Formats: sequence, structure tokens, C-alpha cells
Amino acid sequence: MAIDTRGETAGKPSGEKKRTSPALFYRQVVGELRKVIWPTRKDLVTYTTVVLVFVLIMVGIIYGLDAGFGWAVLQIFGG
Repeated sequence: MAIDTRGETAGKPSGEKKRTSPALFYRQVVGELRKVIWPTRKDLVTYTTVVLVFVLIMVGIIYGLDAGFGWAVLQIFGG
């Protein structure tokens, strides 16, 4: 079931734009944050470890390509 969360502007034609009040915006933000499934500490540590390992692998690949291309350019054009 779809829930209309657009507040007072729901169903209005796009030509008639009405600003959302700060109070309504705040209520909508709080409502959306309550829907979030927050990760546990174990999940957070796991995700952080995976991201750091991936970044280190990518840094190694980029460094290797850069060093290889640099070496190739020096071999071709002299150094």
C-alpha cells in the first residue's frame, strides 16, 4: 500500500507549488528516519572492513598501472 508523504501539496497540479512548512518537513524527516533499519555494531565493523579492503586493493591496482605506464613512457621517450 502506497502512503502519500507529500503533505499538504499532495494532489495539487505542478503549477501550484506550495512550500512545505518547517514543522511538516521535520515530521516527515522523523517519520522517514523511523523506517530506517540501522546496522548493528557487528554489521558496521564488517561493512567498514570490506570497504577499507576494497579501497586498498583499488589503490594498489591504480598505483601499479601508474608505475607501469610511467616506466613504459620513460622507456619509449627516454628519461
